[in-house]
Amino acid sequence: MHELILLRHAEAVPIEHADDDQQRPLSTRGEQEAQAAGLWLAAHGSQPDRVLCSPTRRTDETARLALAAMVSAPVPQIAAEIYDASPGELLALLDQHGDAGTVMLVGHNPGIERLVALLVEGRSDEFRGMPPGALAVLHLNGALEPGNARLDAFWSP
Repeated sequence: MHELILLRHAEAVPIEHADDDQQRPLSTRGEQEAQAAGLWLAAHGSQPDRVLCSPTRRTDETARLALAAMVSAPVPQIAAEIYDASPGELLALLDQHGDAGTVMLVGHNPGIERLVALLVEGRSDEFRGMPPGALAVLHLNGALEPGNARLDAFWSP
């Protein structure tokens, strides 16, 4: 893997409006954020070879809406371990997908923002935050290890 796209799910309806956290859908604003993220990726030539997605409804909707902006996007693969994952757990998952050139992971905070910090800064306590629908494009300088990535782009709706 030489490029990693980390996409936080877009804005979801509040937990009070859903029976279960995993089944919370995107809000109307969240749908627009996810579409805008996909348009940004397409306009900047980012094309994932593989998409890993948390099993929640809001991440699935985010992934599908973002990927709709791309000409030949892959079908997202559901990865249950993304939900509530630590940066180390996300690294372990991504390590299993090193054969893909560009991987997009659609997940949640704090795992996503801490993974960006870990890969770029080498420490997961230096995270700066990723609002709903934000994405980070990282270039890996060799192995998938802490401090071994460069932040090429950060976009937020």
